[in-house]
Amino acid sequence: MSHSPHSNTAHVILGLLDGRPRTGYEIKQTVDTSTRFFWAASYGQIYPELRRLRDAGLVESERDDTGGRKRSVHRLTPAGREALRAWLAEPAAATEYRDEKLLKLFFSASAVEDVTAGTAVLRAHAEEHAETAARLRELEPKLIAAGNPYQLAVLRYGIRQNDAGARHCEEAVRAIENPGAEESA
Repeated sequence: MSHSPHSNTAHVILGLLDGRPRTGYEIKQTVDTSTRFFWAASYGQIYPELRRLRDAGLVESERDDTGGRKRSVHRLTPAGREALRAWLAEPAAATEYRDEKLLKLFFSASAVEDVTAGTAVLRAHAEEHAETAARLRELEPKLIAAGNPYQLAVLRYGIRQNDAGARHCEEAVRAIENPGAEESA
């Protein structure tokens, strides 16, 4: 369980700034191509967290209005790097998994008159898993080239998790549409 006084979104920001200084926009773009597969963050979360981190002395910001755009570049302070390291050393909290498709499927027996509605949810979920696995596979060569074994381990976990999710949903559709077929196979 985390003892850090900062949110996990704050830790995402600290982790990204540990790599290099970034604008809030660059943080969001990086989140959208990396951590969003397991920890998403919106602009509405990122900018307030940047202010809190700056107020706590963990991030410093510098105005950079080159090119006619008003923006701030944020960088990690030594205290911010220490806060990131301390958080990384803490045991992680238990994972809470939320999936509205699975929630609807769980209660489908009380609302559907035929199997079509429930299996449609499963088919959509299988397709979503397959598409996510494919997007993650596209990132794999970049992470291999970058040489970060920790990020590569997370990526490969996501690929395997989504492949397994797609297979499970497809198997569940077959079992619902053909009850008893699994037992005779």
